[in-house]
Amino acid sequence: MAEQVRLVSAVAVYKKSGEDILWFLVKTKEDSEWEVPKTVARAGESSVRASVRALSEQGGMRIKVLEEIGRHGGAAKVGEKIVTQRTIYYLVAHKEGEEVLGYVASEWTPHNVAIRKVASKLDKEMLKEAKALLAVIKEKKKKKKEPVVFS
Repeated sequence: MAEQVRLVSAVAVYKKSGEDILWFLVKTKEDSEWEVPKTVARAGESSVRASVRALSEQGGMRIKVLEEIGRHGGAAKVGEKIVTQRTIYYLVAHKEGEEVLGYVASEWTPHNVAIRKVASKLDKEMLKEAKALLAVIKEKKKKKKEPVVFS
């Protein structure tokens, strides 16, 4: 019998607000800590598709998955069984919409506040990676827009 692997998709969602970049945090239960949104992929569903589905269903958002920012392996308890869990983190751009239904609480917050609010060391690390990757992506876009000067 094949080993059961639980695939979890976690997202660092950002949006522009004027000149600021804000990051989306959620609480999944009344007594839970702030975290980046996460979802378990359904059978046959990719982790990217799971992210798009979850943020659409629970966050009322249209998003664009930009890049993978990290992976983490471990174990999780599902019912009475311990299963292997793979978590893949993505950098995600918020495109439009925001009718948050599937979370107890949610907020858009500046990066430095988000780092302080999330409880998980791994979420903190992935938010830092997401900010660094976003800076690299912005720099590449900036270079593409610069005019080429011929001498």
